[in-house]
Amino acid sequence: MVVGLTGGIGSGKSTVAQMFKELGVPVFIADTEAKQLMETSDNIRKDIVKIFGASAYQDKLPNRKYLANIVFEDPNKLQQLNAIIHPAVGQYFEQWLQKQSSPYVIKEVAILFENGGDKNCDLVITVTAPKEIRIQRVLSRDKTTREAVEARMNNQWSDEAKVEKSDYVIENINLDETRKIVAELHKTLLKK
Repeated sequence: MVVGLTGGIGSGKSTVAQMFKELGVPVFIADTEAKQLMETSDNIRKDIVKIFGASAYQDKLPNRKYLANIVFEDPNKLQQLNAIIHPAVGQYFEQWLQKQSSPYVIKEVAILFENGGDKNCDLVITVTAPKEIRIQRVLSRDKTTREAVEARMNNQWSDEAKVEKSDYVIENINLDETRKIVAELHKTLLKK
């Protein structure tokens, strides 16, 4: 069973994914795999350079700041970048999934609904948190500005839209509470 795990930037979906991992659940982090593929795949590098120019890479590594400045200001460019990366990540996930033997796996994807990935999941969990808490988390985690965080938020579905399409919702404000919710949800998912 494939359980999609999503949530807006700063919601704490990676923290929740880690909690599932600690319970022995195999976890696939799409963003991590996407970054890896951007660094290792010559085809992806060529496609990105074709659209975004030679500055998209420095010493064969993606120039993330350069790309982020473009894609979070231009939804069409974001769509083009996603169209290069997401199919490759999807193929890699299918290969990874074949090697798993647990009752369920977690597939953590920031833009699960936005890219239609929810259709390939048996169930979806959305992690939420109040907007101001999310902004503060990202500001303390990343070297960025409030404006940059809000620009990224504006490129994602609202919590309300995600919640409406989700099977389970975890409001992630207090870590101890979140850990209890994850443990309960794990028991429920093992019975499905």
